Amino acid sequence: MKLRKVTAASATVLALALTATACGGDDSSGDSDKKITIGIKFDQPGLGQKTPDGYEGFDVDVATYVAKKLGYSEDQIEWKESKSADRETMLQRGDVDFIAATYSITPKREEKVDFAGPYLLAHQDVLLRADDDKIKSPEDLNDAKLCSVTGSTSAQNVKDKLAPDAQLQPYPTYSACLPGLQNGAVDALTTDDSILAGYAAQSQFKGKFKLAGFKLTNENYGIGVKKGSDLKDKINKALEEMVADKSWDKAVKDNFGPANYKNEPAPKIGDIKS
Repeated sequence: MKLRKVTAASATVLALALTATACGGDDSSGDSDKKITIGIKFDQPGLGQKTPDGYEGFDVDVATYVAKKLGYSEDQIEWKESKSADRETMLQRGDVDFIAATYSITPKREEKVDFAGPYLLAHQDVLLRADDDKIKSPEDLNDAKLCSVTGSTSAQNVKDKLAPDAQLQPYPTYSACLPGLQNGAVDALTTDDSILAGYAAQSQFKGKFKLAGFKLTNENYGIGVKKGSDLKDKINKALEEMVADKSWDKAVKDNFGPANYKNEPAPKIGDIKS
């Protein structure tokens, strides 16, 4: 009887010890199987790009920083491609924990998902062939063939507000637009200046394209989470820390510096520029 009491007590102590070990947030060995799934773009140089060596870009750096603040190391991140047309659905289905993929905060999108941030203020611009001297203002896009990416609002904004006679040519991704722009199948590609600068700076396209310099809209990049998710407040705190410790500045320089991209200062959380 005495032996059974000792054994039971020992089992209780052992169970408590195991529980304490499992609850230790800083002990990565106890949480080696935990993962966080993050949606990014796979084809946007300077922002979110899949390469033979892994993933790189400003959005990737921001997402990695946030994940670390949430308690996940780089090797615990599972990256998923989040195309523009799929982002809300991916969040609603729970395919990803959050999305950092040049995801502009808009009232329509806020009906379906929540946003942390913004973490970058970009502006819509137009990419042209370097030898194009016909398009000098947004109005010159009338009758021009304008690349439109499924799920993105950029080209439709131009047609609705600036150049109603623009001919929208649908393509699945921005990277798919570039050969068409180069060979004349389309006359212009419009999206955020941060994205366009990344494309224009690629070695295979250097000297072939130019930014028009139109600041057509304000694009407030946010991190999308499922509606009602408690991750929103945690991500906002992480973004504030990223700005405060200068990691945000470093990420901007590392990813946009080669393209001479003139970025806006880091926006304050919740400050949406219309």
